[in-house]
Amino acid sequence: MHPYLPHLLSDIVNAHRSKEPLISEMIESLDETEAFKKHIEEVERYISGEGYEHDFGYYCDLKSLDFPPAEQFTDNEKTQVFEAFQKMLSTWNASMDFPEKLPSNLRYEFMVEILNEKFIPMDKGFITFDFCDGYAPDCGFKEYCRCREYWN
Repeated sequence: MHPYLPHLLSDIVNAHRSKEPLISEMIESLDETEAFKKHIEEVERYISGEGYEHDFGYYCDLKSLDFPPAEQFTDNEKTQVFEAFQKMLSTWNASMDFPEKLPSNLRYEFMVEILNEKFIPMDKGFITFDFCDGYAPDCGFKEYCRCREYWN
């Protein structure tokens, strides 16, 4: 076992979103008109991109430099890190979606890159990091891009 793995897994667990009252829970205590206004404000903030001053790592207090290179972990260890990271993301109403056949080293590298992606915490809904804009020729997933079959 890589000696840093237990520390990294612990750091990922500590990066879970706190159980502080969410805006959505506070909204429930408001009257219907105020609750609707707050909900619309959150939707407008998301659509406009307002509040995207920070990357995901800022909020969860993890940095991409905290993660050793993929080559230092076995496939089993990368799977452990990936699963812990997925659980942590879900506490932030976020997920990651990568091609099924993406090799573990690339999957790990894209997962770590999520920490550098602009992010805005949401109380309702879900944000998915997928790194694919649908334009297969420039896709970072290369031959593993799911859109490639439509381009060929």
